[in-house]
Parts: sequence; structure tokens; C-alpha cells
Amino acid sequence: MTQRPSRSGNPALGRAEGLTVEIRPWALGTVLVLLGELDLDSIADLREALDRAFAEPATVVVVDCAGLEFCDSTGLNALLRAKARAAADGSRIELARPRPLILRMLELTGAVDAFPIHETVPA
Repeated sequence: MTQRPSRSGNPALGRAEGLTVEIRPWALGTVLVLLGELDLDSIADLREALDRAFAEPATVVVVDCAGLEFCDSTGLNALLRAKARAAADGSRIELARPRPLILRMLELTGAVDAFPIHETVPA
């Protein structure tokens, strides 16, 4: 896994060309900023970032989807598994700023009801 600074100076994960995951701490946990395409080729980057974010129990992970251009069933499955994992240790996973295409995928699969969805990202 290659680490490189994000535009904000925080670490970013990004082995796959199709996805960059920026990791930003905040008062209640972690914000994961997804940039690019989340699919079978890039899922390892998201899983690694989620593992880091959920290392502490009772945390809140917000996945910022504003830069997510595509998400296939592999990506959705990873988010749903992360939700189950979070619930098991008293944590939460929430989504923020999904693009219309991502929001539509969540609606069509019924996953829109699985996550709190916010219009903004915590600072």
C-alpha cells in the first residue's frame, strides 16, 4: 500500500489508479474521502482505510462520497460489511455528499435506509 499526502496534508491510501482514499481525523472519529471509482480493483484500499478507522471502538466513520464517481456491488458490499462491523463494536458508519449516481444505486438496492446520509462533512 502506498501512502502519499492528500491535498490537505493528511495521509492518503491509493494503490489502485481508480481510487484514492484520504484519511482525515475529526473529533468523533475519522472521515474517509473517496476519490475516483470503487470497484473490485480498488476495494483493498477502502478495506484498509476502514480497518484503520475502526481500530478504536465506539468511533464514528464518515465516508465522504462527493468525489466517488462510481461504485459497484463490491464497494456497496464493503460498506454494508463495515456497517455490521461497526455495530458490533459500538461504532457507526455514515455517508456524506453522495453524487446522484451513487445515491441512485443506494436507493435501487435498498441500502439508502442502511446508512445515515448527510449533506455536509464534519470539519
